[in-house]
Amino acid sequence: MTKPRIIAFYLPQFHPIPQNDEWWGKGFTEWTNVGKAKPLFPGHYQPKVPADLGYYDLRLPEVREAQADLAKQYGITGFCYWHYWFGNGKELLDKPFKDVLKLGKPDFPFCLAWANESWYAKLWDKDTSKDKLLIEQKYGGIDDYTEHFYSVLPAFKDKRYLTQDGKPIFVIYKPFEFADIKLFMETWDTLAKKEGLDGIFWVAHLFCNDSKIDDCMKMGFNAVNVNDAYKTSAEYNIFHKAVNLILRKFFRFPYILDYRKMSKKFAPATIFEKPNVCPTIITGWDHTPRSGKKGVVMSHYNPETFKTHVHDVFEKIKKYGHGYNDIVFVKSWNEWGEGNYLEPDLKYGKQFLEALKSEIDEY
Repeated sequence: MTKPRIIAFYLPQFHPIPQNDEWWGKGFTEWTNVGKAKPLFPGHYQPKVPADLGYYDLRLPEVREAQADLAKQYGITGFCYWHYWFGNGKELLDKPFKDVLKLGKPDFPFCLAWANESWYAKLWDKDTSKDKLLIEQKYGGIDDYTEHFYSVLPAFKDKRYLTQDGKPIFVIYKPFEFADIKLFMETWDTLAKKEGLDGIFWVAHLFCNDSKIDDCMKMGFNAVNVNDAYKTSAEYNIFHKAVNLILRKFFRFPYILDYRKMSKKFAPATIFEKPNVCPTIITGWDHTPRSGKKGVVMSHYNPETFKTHVHDVFEKIKKYGHGYNDIVFVKSWNEWGEGNYLEPDLKYGKQFLEALKSEIDEY
């Protein structure tokens, strides 16, 4: 049986940029929030401190090489780099990936996911009372879509770029964000064929809204990556919601969810009945480094509960899977500010990577 392809989402935020200097102070990166995080309730694991790779700077090629070597060693197929194109030629956080492209290193497969959303202050600052718009996501029509395509064409033509059915994989984070998405996709498909490609393999990223899967297929997507975590939290029972309400109101706790319970529904069997769904493995969640007591925390997340989750996803692929179910996205490789990472930390070392590798080897 062919093993699934494991593609890990990759955050390129760990290097200073002028915009973050202006908004948050000189030298701000994701590490700024990660480093100052504090435990907010008994047993809360914070701060999370990186181990093997340290508080790295993604401008350094040595760091990117070390990340790829580690991912390759533990069975990950490639990285899916978050790509920030805000329209009219405006990009942010693009240096790490552009260096990967320019240098030809690391020799490790990749694809791109377009994080098509506006940035607001609340995403990065727990003390922000007013939600200030930092940069707006714009959709500028055919001229903008054409410029956007040619900005990523060198990546599509790179031998390392991940493909499916002979087409480069491209993920859209919010497929229902803009009205003329069909025009966008048609423009890119036309340009791709003009440039010698077979077209684009389109993947829609859905936050657990499996009712929208068929809508995505009608829009022209080839596959849908479903993340069921948020739906699971919304379906928690009334008792749990009441307890959380009391803890938040009177004790100023963040919203706490049990990873053991949630992980059972991260990839429900119903999604595997559809051939065009790519499941997601969730590597925990703790948004409090960014959001403080407004954040959401998954408790009881450890290598054992993670291994159980990975095993469950793989068993469902074996039992129900067909079509593109064997393209598995991991959320994420290095989202440290959301407690959503596989990279080694001081508490667990490489145990999460070892758990993943063990399940891949036993598949």
